[in-house]
Amino acid sequence: MTNKNLIQYIYGIADNSLILGQRLGELCGHGPSLETDIALTNISLDLFGQVRSYFQYLAEISKDEVTEDDLAFLRKEREYKNVLLVEQPNTDFAYIITRQYFFDVFHFMLLKKLEETKNVNLQAIATKSLKEVAYHKRFSGDWLKRLGDGTDISKEKAQQAVNDLWVFTDELFHLTEDDKAVVEAGHGVDVSLLKEAYYKEVTSLLDEATLQTPETKYFQKGGKNGIHSEHMGYLLAEMQYMQRAYPDMKW
Repeated sequence: MTNKNLIQYIYGIADNSLILGQRLGELCGHGPSLETDIALTNISLDLFGQVRSYFQYLAEISKDEVTEDDLAFLRKEREYKNVLLVEQPNTDFAYIITRQYFFDVFHFMLLKKLEETKNVNLQAIATKSLKEVAYHKRFSGDWLKRLGDGTDISKEKAQQAVNDLWVFTDELFHLTEDDKAVVEAGHGVDVSLLKEAYYKEVTSLLDEATLQTPETKYFQKGGKNGIHSEHMGYLLAEMQYMQRAYPDMKW
């Protein structure tokens, strides 16, 4: 395992939280109720807090003189390693909740295993983040059950969201070459081993929500290798605007 392998591996974890946090941040003031609006905003803040820990660690081990802000805001689109799932737009509340639940189940499993790696810094971040992510998963899972087993309209919208976002779930379990090197050294998690337990948990909740599990065999991928959907460029344009418009500005 090289230093470059570890850096790219951490990007793969941190960028998921960064991009999903940005998507949730877009919702501030637009929730269906005050309580839900605040909850989604708090989840966004939790994710950004986790990202800061990852990027502070990355800045320490990087050979370049960079800060956590540089890593978050000044990379090009192809340099972000998040999965395609988290960059999907906020189509409606059912999409927001389904996207969140699909990611939360994976995220919780990943952090549990990350606590068992040799990397003490990643262990510490995982331990600190687990309570937050446990709440995220409970929140999104409860809402998905409400939508699926609610009114005819909420059920229809939830099923459509499940159908559309399901094709992005398999990428969560892909390993890049950098991932393989870090896992082999004992500093990372072999996410492919989480796949069976993930789908078992997700399909169980879908059954409870009276929603159908999609039978598609085709899944989309590319985000982990920096190849993103058409939505990513617009997201980054908004997220990076201040830092690119006013380089090196200080608060």
